[in-house]
Amino acid sequence: MVVSAADSLIPPDVRARLATLRLRKRRSAGGSGHGVHASRQRGAGLEFAQYRAYEPGDELRQVDWKLYARSDRFFVREAERESPLTACLLIDATASMAQADATRPGWSRLDAARALAACTMELALRQNDRFGIASIGGDGLQVVPAGRGPRHRDRCLLALQRMRAHGDWPQAERLRPLWDAIGADALVLLLGDCFDEGAVALAERLSAARREVLAVQLLCVAERDFAFTGAHRFHDPETGEELPGDGAALRAGFLARFGAARETLARRFAAAGIRHATHVLDEPLDAPLRALFATRGTEPAA
Repeated sequence: MVVSAADSLIPPDVRARLATLRLRKRRSAGGSGHGVHASRQRGAGLEFAQYRAYEPGDELRQVDWKLYARSDRFFVREAERESPLTACLLIDATASMAQADATRPGWSRLDAARALAACTMELALRQNDRFGIASIGGDGLQVVPAGRGPRHRDRCLLALQRMRAHGDWPQAERLRPLWDAIGADALVLLLGDCFDEGAVALAERLSAARREVLAVQLLCVAERDFAFTGAHRFHDPETGEELPGDGAALRAGFLARFGAARETLARRFAAAGIRHATHVLDEPLDAPLRALFATRGTEPAA
């Protein structure tokens, strides 16, 4: 049996649960197209918004005849017009994204980012929305411009498979082409460990420029639990710095500092209006997407 690239990245159980998710924006930007997102424009869309008095030129099919029978007045049903969305997936491809856990050495942060990107593209494909990807790492900025449809999805999947985690976060001037690729109607999803100041600053700048920005912070089990015992040599993949020490002795201090860093990041995202979720590599793949995109009535229990 031939397994498609999408199927290799999205487990069957995760694909089944994607049916309850929907890409939506909180910020509205008017537009035209065939997506499934309500804008602030009024018109003859599918989601009812309000009644207003009939005006010459209104189409008779918009008149609510049942309301006319009760009130002897003509009222038109207004609905939210549908407008398209463009999902822009920003993937951190720096060296730290190659990190995996000892219990699952073949599943790195970058692997999780690829799979989450594939899931998000499937949601956009189902909604007939546009989507594109950009990887940011040692190779600088690599962009697949936004498009729609199965063929474009396959192009993006091929780019995901070719991504390699190495190098540092590039300087801001090398990321200038992103501003041409990310329009005002974009929904930006940052997938990375959020350890690089440049990544967080980019998300803040995009949000300040009125792009809707979301982020998923990808963490290893070791960072969450720090269950090391005995002598270890801890290695920073981006700087090459090494720190020898006893795991048990270092655990309390590491968890305190790491927790404080996560709280600082959460405050920065909140201040910038950026919704974010955390994904640890041993958790269900779709959990952060459910936190960000679950439709009303399907959110996981708190």
